[in-house]
Amino acid sequence: MSLQRRILLYLLVCAPLVWALGLAVSVNRAQKEVNELFDTAMIHLARQMQATLQFSEVGRADPAAPSGSQGEADVRDLAIAVWDAQGKLLLSDREGVTLTRRPSAAGFMTDTIQGEAWRVYYLQSPTGRWLVAAGQKEDEREELVFGLTASQVVPWLLLLPLLLAAMTWAVRRALLPVRQLTSELQDRDAADLRPVANAHTPVELQPLVGAMNGLFTRIEDTLARERRFTADAAHELRTPLAVLRAQWDVVRRAASGPDRVDAEAKLSAGLVRMDRLVTQMLALSRVESSVGLPLNEEADWHTIVSQVINDCWPLAERRRVEVACDWPTDGRHPLPMLGNGALLAVMLRNLVDNAVRYAPAGSFVGLRFSADDLVVENAGPALNAEQLARLGERFHRPDGQAEIGSGLGVSIVQRIAALHGLSVNYAAVADGQGVRVRLAFAAKPSA
Repeated sequence: MSLQRRILLYLLVCAPLVWALGLAVSVNRAQKEVNELFDTAMIHLARQMQATLQFSEVGRADPAAPSGSQGEADVRDLAIAVWDAQGKLLLSDREGVTLTRRPSAAGFMTDTIQGEAWRVYYLQSPTGRWLVAAGQKEDEREELVFGLTASQVVPWLLLLPLLLAAMTWAVRRALLPVRQLTSELQDRDAADLRPVANAHTPVELQPLVGAMNGLFTRIEDTLARERRFTADAAHELRTPLAVLRAQWDVVRRAASGPDRVDAEAKLSAGLVRMDRLVTQMLALSRVESSVGLPLNEEADWHTIVSQVINDCWPLAERRRVEVACDWPTDGRHPLPMLGNGALLAVMLRNLVDNAVRYAPAGSFVGLRFSADDLVVENAGPALNAEQLARLGERFHRPDGQAEIGSGLGVSIVQRIAALHGLSVNYAAVADGQGVRVRLAFAAKPSA
């Protein structure tokens, strides 16, 4: 069911209920006002009769036809009677209708006379000489209440269709921004990720439009990363593939002997380079698409370090580089944090791999954990200002590198660190030689 129909249904159900409740209250109030009006008139009439009896001789009154204009009065539903102390009827203004004598009665009572309900007011004289009774049919009061209520209800019933039409128009008008937003989004091309303008958006829709614009921004960022990755992959894979094709042609044409051995070695090195490039690009793609992954695992650095050292051991053994890790000596937890264990392993593997790959042969690579940071350092040549400025630039490798690489390791490290709220700082070791990488929280995490 649409929102518009739902609102109209609620209005069409609630409006008659509220209207009926108001009608019931109006009828009740009208009935009280009518009773008050007529009761006051009956009391006044009875008191006037008492005053008249004190100054005149009362006898049996015969009903007489009224003379003169009566206006809108209807006296057929009214009656008055007077009795003396012995119970003799002294006066009655209605023929055929006799109010009931109640010697001890005083005030208002409800009586049934000739099968009809009457409201009767009894007034005793101060001396007990006579008893005055004034009565009125209950139907007269009900008729007046019905007439007053009908005079209000009928116009409302006649205006009800107009009221419903006005409510329908008002609901459609109020939901116009929703329909405009829907139409704008339906008319957009799939590639159109421009933010939705919310300058004139109602307050109730602004959170929705803000969330949609945030979603469009995230989708645009994701598509931009995919386009950038695709462009980088196409650009970077073109050269290695061409080199491999040329080296294969050389191997295929080379005769047996030193030339063929050399060509096969170059082809093997090219394949290794291609394998590392593809592996790093897949890792980068995984990191780029990791936005939204749960980062709620407690980092088990002992397991991660053991896995990373095992993965880097063949390279370290080939280059005769020793890798060691120092843990906090005071029993504190090393760099306590929540994150994704697989991504943290990729980040640390790239750091250790780069440290081993660019460390001098026969040197040392150290990992040092504390409760606040993680440091990876080697004894390689210090980075100059230009190298520091270009750190993290994809596919960039300084000239003169003998080791195989892809130029993606630093980008991967920086991206994973940013996902976990870590900052990456590169600097020289204390003696000015070697490279030190420090990972720490960009802002102190809350306890």
